[in-house]
Amino acid sequence: MNFIKKNGIGILLCLAIAIPSWFLGKIFPVVGGAVIAIIAGMIITMFWNDKKNAEAGIKWTSKIILQTAVVLLGFGMNLGVIFQTGKQSLPIIICTITTSLVIAWILKKALKVPANTSILVGVGSSICGGSAIAATAPIIDADDDEIAQAIAVIFFFNVLAAIFFPILGKAIGFDTVHGDAFGIFAGTAINDTSSVTAAASTWDSMWNLGSETLNKAVTVKLTRTLAIIPITLGLSFIRAQKKAKEGMKGSSFSLKRTFPMFILYFVIAAIITTICVHNGIDAQVFHPIKELSKFMIIMAMAAIGLNSNVIQLIKTGGKPIIIGASCWCGITAVSLIVQHIMNIW
Repeated sequence: MNFIKKNGIGILLCLAIAIPSWFLGKIFPVVGGAVIAIIAGMIITMFWNDKKNAEAGIKWTSKIILQTAVVLLGFGMNLGVIFQTGKQSLPIIICTITTSLVIAWILKKALKVPANTSILVGVGSSICGGSAIAATAPIIDADDDEIAQAIAVIFFFNVLAAIFFPILGKAIGFDTVHGDAFGIFAGTAINDTSSVTAAASTWDSMWNLGSETLNKAVTVKLTRTLAIIPITLGLSFIRAQKKAKEGMKGSSFSLKRTFPMFILYFVIAAIITTICVHNGIDAQVFHPIKELSKFMIIMAMAAIGLNSNVIQLIKTGGKPIIIGASCWCGITAVSLIVQHIMNIW
């Protein structure tokens, strides 16, 4: 009862923003419900300064609902199917992720961008956009402004990729008889699932390939999403060591304290899905859970929007956009180069 009294108003507000954002995201998949929810939250908070009664619920939603959403994402992953496709796409995925993270690290130093912002943009660009940001943010203690800024940057380049990648694919001569080459390209070079599906579906429509490109792109994208696990574990370890060196109280390294438990639950969810599918259970059984996860991410993004300072985001947005643009260009170039070396196109 105390929990409802303390958090109820904030949670209901986030839910009220998330529901229409979810439906609008279905209508405009390139934009996506998460971005719509963040923007809605930002607009509301511009005219509503006194959030005293709702503040606790908003913070709870931005943290607990976000972590729960990441766990539920695991039910959308069949590790067997992912590993099969991963044999072909894994070298490209490793190269693109490494490229993005190195670029983000170099530009953090060169442009003097806050560490959390550069990490979120680098991880979001290299792995899977909003989901990667959602998984990483609690580990590095990113605040809502940093999360909102990273999401905004990722969204901008998602839209560009969805629009221009099919044009680029045609210009450089991707195979138009089969969808494998463009599917691998979309799955490795575009960060958010909504934009991956948008670009792959466009390519299928352009060349009457049914859903061949889409199926390939989404599977490659899911393989890439697994990189969330080593990346978040690595960040947890680095952060714990840094705190220990700074002599912070109770900051000596502890695997139990460092390990992000919601990532463990994410892995367990993926293993459960894999075992069930292997034993003949239709993967569609887990579809409602996957959809619930997406809705919860939208709900959490609404909370983040409500806690974000729009004016501050605009003032400080230039350098993160430069990092995002550099990561995006680097990932695109490396994906194309490695595919060419592997004779995929």
